Amino acid sequence: MDLAAERVIRKVLREAYPRDVILGEEYGANTGNGSRTWLVDPLCGTVNYGAQTPLVAVNIALRAARDVIVAVSADPLFGEVFWTSGSGAFLRRDGRDEPLVPGAGDRLVDVNLDPPFPNAVSFRAARMLVDGAFTDDFRPRVVSTTLALAWVAAGRRAAYITDGHLRDSVHFTSGIALCQAAGCVVTNLAGQAVHTGIQGLVAASDPETHQGLIDLVTRHRKD
Repeated sequence: MDLAAERVIRKVLREAYPRDVILGEEYGANTGNGSRTWLVDPLCGTVNYGAQTPLVAVNIALRAARDVIVAVSADPLFGEVFWTSGSGAFLRRDGRDEPLVPGAGDRLVDVNLDPPFPNAVSFRAARMLVDGAFTDDFRPRVVSTTLALAWVAAGRRAAYITDGHLRDSVHFTSGIALCQAAGCVVTNLAGQAVHTGIQGLVAASDPETHQGLIDLVTRHRKD
């Protein structure tokens, strides 16, 4: 299914934008000669899909130079498309668009437990799950798909935390762009600009939620 989905996406993009580079998870990069690159993750949550767990995303983002100018995370099983063209972020459902509005809501926080863990020596997200301060203030979840990032932008999750080097990631680029366009607070694990320093990601619905999570991450990085 991964391979078939990426072939379809590549065909559509090649026909519409023949000069653009396409970088996909399954087939790598083509030899386009333009300055724009499409980042394609045809099925994020492959293990979920294989286990008949309906938590998957199709992620596509367009980078021009260093900027992401279009991003989409689609939930193909529930017919939802989260998208941005740089100005605002929206959910398309049943042919209608509605703005994405972040919110801490029920304080649900998704934690990514999938490798790689480049900061494993100083930080492992799994350790936070046994921290009373974390579970007292928030309600941890693990869905193992970057669809959870789109949910932060949509107010269905308060935040998302992951380790990793995420610049130009076919998995994470679209979700990061959606959160930024929706007005979320998006930083690395140290609370600094995303894609800098120790990298990793904390994407939160609001500054208060973000600061609380950064304090927890910082404490665990010091242990």
